[in-house]
Amino acid sequence: MATRVERFLAHLDRLSGGVEPRFFPVESTRPGLPGVTVIVYDDVPSPGMITAVTYGVSLADHPTWRFGKPELCISVTSEDLSWALALGHIAEVQRGDNPFHYGDTINFRESIDRGSDMTSFVIFAPAVLDRADYTGIDVGESRPVNICGLYPIHDAERRYILSHGLEAFWKLGWDPYDVKRRSAVRGTS
Repeated sequence: MATRVERFLAHLDRLSGGVEPRFFPVESTRPGLPGVTVIVYDDVPSPGMITAVTYGVSLADHPTWRFGKPELCISVTSEDLSWALALGHIAEVQRGDNPFHYGDTINFRESIDRGSDMTSFVIFAPAVLDRADYTGIDVGESRPVNICGLYPIHDAERRYILSHGLEAFWKLGWDPYDVKRRSAVRGTS
């Protein structure tokens, strides 16, 4: 019988079409919990992009996780691993404390890479996956895993989301993969 992690990786293998990932372990800061692993796919979904998925968030518990447990995903037009490593840092530091609900924002408080002014993230469904591929992932436990997308945003956009909501922000017409884009909120960089 396949282990929990083997089931999750088999699911990702099916989604990636057999693209060989790279694995980046993040040491645990939580007693009794294994570390988080960041699984990175180069040139997925297209050349010049990276997609990274965590494994380890769903090993923690949170009182709002009644029907499933999250793992995190990021897809950006960049080959800079800083984005994947930032995802792993967020996963390790915030698992069990952050419920990772759609519309929530994360203030990273510093630029992720030297070529981008973005310092924050917003959580929503991963744009690179179909709903059936990111929800209800059977890992052999009573609660399945659901993959949540993290989208890099400018701090002004994070503040806009807090005051106007995710739906209003989403309608501003921004590219969710472009880490070098200007802010979608007028008058800010």
